[in-house]
Amino acid sequence: MHIETQCLHEGYKPGNGDPKALPIYQSTTYTYDSTDHIGQLFDLTADGHMYSRISNPTVAAVEEKIAAMEGGVGALCTTSGQAANLLAVLNICTAGDHFVTTSTIYGGTVNLFAVTLKKFGIDCTFVDADAPVEELQKAFRPNTKLVFGETIANPAISVFDIEKFAKLAHANGVPLIVDNTFATPVLCRPFEWGADIVTHSTTKYMDGHAVQVGGVIVDSGRFDWENGKFEELCQPDESYHGITYTKQFGKAAYITKARVQLMRDFGMYPSAQAAFLTNLGLETLAVRMERHCRNAEKVAQFLAEQPQVEFVNYPILEGDKYHAAAQKYLPNGCSGVISFSLKGGREVAVKWMDSLQLANNVVHVADICTCVLHPASATHRQLTDSQLVAAGITPGLIRLSVGCEHVDDILDDLKKGFAAIEGL
Repeated sequence: MHIETQCLHEGYKPGNGDPKALPIYQSTTYTYDSTDHIGQLFDLTADGHMYSRISNPTVAAVEEKIAAMEGGVGALCTTSGQAANLLAVLNICTAGDHFVTTSTIYGGTVNLFAVTLKKFGIDCTFVDADAPVEELQKAFRPNTKLVFGETIANPAISVFDIEKFAKLAHANGVPLIVDNTFATPVLCRPFEWGADIVTHSTTKYMDGHAVQVGGVIVDSGRFDWENGKFEELCQPDESYHGITYTKQFGKAAYITKARVQLMRDFGMYPSAQAAFLTNLGLETLAVRMERHCRNAEKVAQFLAEQPQVEFVNYPILEGDKYHAAAQKYLPNGCSGVISFSLKGGREVAVKWMDSLQLANNVVHVADICTCVLHPASATHRQLTDSQLVAAGITPGLIRLSVGCEHVDDILDDLKKGFAAIEGL
């Protein structure tokens, strides 16, 4: 099926006489006919749901849909995008391990990787994604376990060279994890370019309506975990009577371990109601992404023509540093998120934003309604000046998430902002 059809028909497949809409299985508990069957569930030798901290039929349908959309062997939903990234890393990294990540990733993820995971004894090295392979190779260590990047960086709107980093990661015997939140599988499917694991904050475009926080991890099933670097996947897990994930679950070893070991212990699994709302968003994802992209292209052109604008980051624009990469990885559009910097810095940026009437000034992005944010004052406020520079954030940088309103109304609203700062 094409992606537009998958959005509607993958996951839940009603049988004869079943409800058409995905049912909400609002239950923590599942009944079985025998003690032996329940024992098999805990031995991981039978299929089924044992407890909704680990799996739920409604959530499972959404997991199946997203896995199909990304082209993976399985998926695991979480309560947030941050939770998805945390589990994606912890599934293969333990105390004493190291990983490589790009410096342009979302500020919250920078904190997760540089501060919180360090307390777990897991170290990371931030690299310039645009550096040559020879320079990037210097970041790898004998204990390096993975490489991480974002398809479209938030808020730098740089395009990640997935193929380059996949080859680099695989040359070092480690997987590439790609956060595909802004692109969604509608615009880019990282597995097709060599990525091994994909994560999403489903809170963003997948939900689309700012009603439900969530995340997901998707496993391509293609990485060779039995290369001598990943003992936890290839050696018996005593917490499951000595099961070896690669032997018992084959291509689904990674995503199975994430569910039955980490989700079992951390319990950051979404509710059935949360999954139902996410599924509603997924059904219209392809339609919305097309509208977001077309609107954003017109808005980016408008911004590029304004004398008060210092620069615009949107890879569709001719002359953008990532224009060629966008044509390769994102031929159908670069999402609705634009970042641009106003001359005059923070005060001018704040005055411009506060003069808007249609756009919402919120700590959110990738919403069906147009949103604006000043990253240096909000989402990236915790970063140091050097980290802000590395993330591509200037004092006057504004993140503009172009919604699905009529583009003329969006442009009229932006003109109000420029009128307010004229002469400053």
